[in-house]
Amino acid sequence: MRNLFGSAHMIVWNDRLTTAAVDGDEESLSILLRGHDAELRGRLADKIAPRYRAAFDVDDVLQVTYLEAFLRIAQFNRNGSDGFLAWLTRIAEHNLTDAIRALDCAKRPPRDRQIEPQMLDDRHLDLVSVLGGTATSPSHHAAKEEAKGLIDAAIDRLPPDYGKVVRMYDLEGRPVSEVANALKRSDGAVHMLKARAHDRLVELLGESTQFFFDERA
Repeated sequence: MRNLFGSAHMIVWNDRLTTAAVDGDEESLSILLRGHDAELRGRLADKIAPRYRAAFDVDDVLQVTYLEAFLRIAQFNRNGSDGFLAWLTRIAEHNLTDAIRALDCAKRPPRDRQIEPQMLDDRHLDLVSVLGGTATSPSHHAAKEEAKGLIDAAIDRLPPDYGKVVRMYDLEGRPVSEVANALKRSDGAVHMLKARAHDRLVELLGESTQFFFDERA
């Protein structure tokens, strides 16, 4: 009976923490993340193949995952006693998949990322294309400066490391290794940060009536 009581007590305790976290209590969310850290590490440990371990490790995945947890916790819907861990695991696996996919793509012959100064404004519109949308306005085509201003404003609303990655990689055309060195992150972490930053930009730009994004699978 003691074990059953202990298990029930733990479920109630986690449930209360989760409710508080969803309601915006960052300390409750921090406690949840610390409490699930060991199990999440165990779930990820065998999913990073040896050939990728020079580019990133479990800590890199978890750093981006926990940042996303703070950004997305209000969207979490409780689903049983292990709902939070399942949700956290999905975020972590998504980050892991993005890092592996990007690293595999990086092995292909690189495209020229040298940016001429006069082309910087075009890079903003190129970023919109990368995100999967089209820039429009009530007159059907937003002026370049207007679009640039909207994109810069959206980037300014990103978490600091997300914004730095977008500006350095997408707008300045710097290689991943240089961005990683500047941020003191691994190459794999930069790829994860970029993917999550792009997700957030789609949401932020989608709030403007001047940007429309295609449905994604």
